[in-house]
Amino acid sequence: MSRQKNLPPVHEAWLPREHPLHRPRHGRRQLAALVCAVLFFTAPLVSWVFGARPAQLENRPLAAFPSVTDGWGFFTGLNAWATDHLPFRRQAVQSVDALSRGVFGEPARLDGGSHTSPVGAGQVDEKPQIDENVFPAVIEGKGGWLFLGHDVSYRCVPKRSLDEVIAGLRRWRSVVEASGRKFQLVIAPDKSTVYPENMPDDYAGEDCSTRAREEFWKRVPRETGALDMRTQLRDVAARNQRPIYHDIDTHWTHEGGITMAYQLAERLAPGTTSTWKVRPSRQYPHSADIPDLLGQDRTVPIQAYSLAPDGSDVDNTQFKPSDFHEPLHLGSPPKPGMITKPMRMVGDSFTQFASPYLAATFTDLTIVHPDQVAVDPAATGQLLAEGEVVTFELSERFVAGGRYPMLDPAVADRVGAILAAHPVR
Repeated sequence: MSRQKNLPPVHEAWLPREHPLHRPRHGRRQLAALVCAVLFFTAPLVSWVFGARPAQLENRPLAAFPSVTDGWGFFTGLNAWATDHLPFRRQAVQSVDALSRGVFGEPARLDGGSHTSPVGAGQVDEKPQIDENVFPAVIEGKGGWLFLGHDVSYRCVPKRSLDEVIAGLRRWRSVVEASGRKFQLVIAPDKSTVYPENMPDDYAGEDCSTRAREEFWKRVPRETGALDMRTQLRDVAARNQRPIYHDIDTHWTHEGGITMAYQLAERLAPGTTSTWKVRPSRQYPHSADIPDLLGQDRTVPIQAYSLAPDGSDVDNTQFKPSDFHEPLHLGSPPKPGMITKPMRMVGDSFTQFASPYLAATFTDLTIVHPDQVAVDPAATGQLLAEGEVVTFELSERFVAGGRYPMLDPAVADRVGAILAAHPVR
C-alpha cells in the first residue's frame, strides 16, 4: 500500500524522460505500426475519392464494409474489406507471382484468405486456418491446366464430418418429400475429380484429398440418392472429343450443363428427352475464374447451344446471366418434351451453365443460390413451396468440405415446416 501511495499522480508517459518510471506512450515501432495500419485501412477510401475502383480477383463479391452493429465483428471484418479494396491489388498479385516464379521457379502461394471463398459459388467460408504454404489457392496441373486449391484443402480440412454432411442432405430429402414434393439432388463434381490425370504428379494434400474424395463418392450417392454424373460427363466428353471442363476455369462447359438438364428430366419423366434436338449456336469469350487468383485476366472460349425440346428448329433456350443471389425465374409455354411440373431449384455457379437449357425444358423454374437458404430460411421455404419438384445442385468441394451453412439440419427443419404447411397433394 505504501508503494502505491508513492506512485506519481500522472500517466507514466507524461513524466520527465529522466524519471525512472518514465515510459513512452508510443515507441518508434509502435508509431510505425500505427501509421501503417492507418494507411492500410484508409487507402481504399482515399483511392476511391480519386477515382480508383477495386478489381474483383476472385469469383465472389468483394467483401462488404462491416456494420457497426456487428460488435467485435466490425473490427475483425475490417481486414477482409481493406484487403479486397486495396488499389492496384491485381498488379500486386501479378508482381508477387512473377517474383516467385523468377526467383524460386514456382508460383506464389496466394491463398484467398479466411473470408468468403472463390467459386460458386460466393459460399460463406468460415474454414479453420489453413497453412497457405501447404494448400495454395491455385494448383498448376499438367498441360497448362489450372485447378482450384479448395478442391484439395476443403477435403483435407472439412468443417463438418462426412457423417454430418450425409445427415444434413438426408434431412433435406426427408422434409421435402414429407410435403408431397419430388426431391432431386445433383452433386457437380470437382474438375479434379473428373480429370485427376491432369493434376500434378505430386502436390500438397494429395493423400488426404484422394482418400476423402473416394469415401465421398462411395457413400454420398448411395446414402442420399444424389445423382452421380461422373460417368455421363466423361462419356459426353469422349463423344465430343473435348474436355467437358475448361482447362483454366473450375466449371464445366455448356455441355456439362446440358448433361445435367438431360439427367434431371429423365429422372422426372423417363423418355421425355427423346425428342430433344441440340445444336451448336453462338460462341463467346468467358472470363476464367482461376487465373484471377494469380492476378491474370484470361478468357476461355464458350460454345453455347440451342435446344428444341419438341424436335423442331425453334430454339427454346433463355440466356439470363445471374448469380442467383436474387431468385431467377425462367418460364416458357409448354411444348412436347418439356416438364410442366413447377420446379424450384437451389443451385450455384455450375447451374449458370445449365440454366439456359433448364429454361428450355422446364415450363416453370426458379433458381436461388445455396447461400440464401441459410440467410433467409423463411423466404426459401416460401419459394420452394411454389414448386412440385425441388432440386438441389451443389458443388462437390463445398459439400465434401461441409462448407454450406444450409447443411445444418436446423435450416432444413425451418424450411420443412413451411413446406409442410403447404403440402402438394
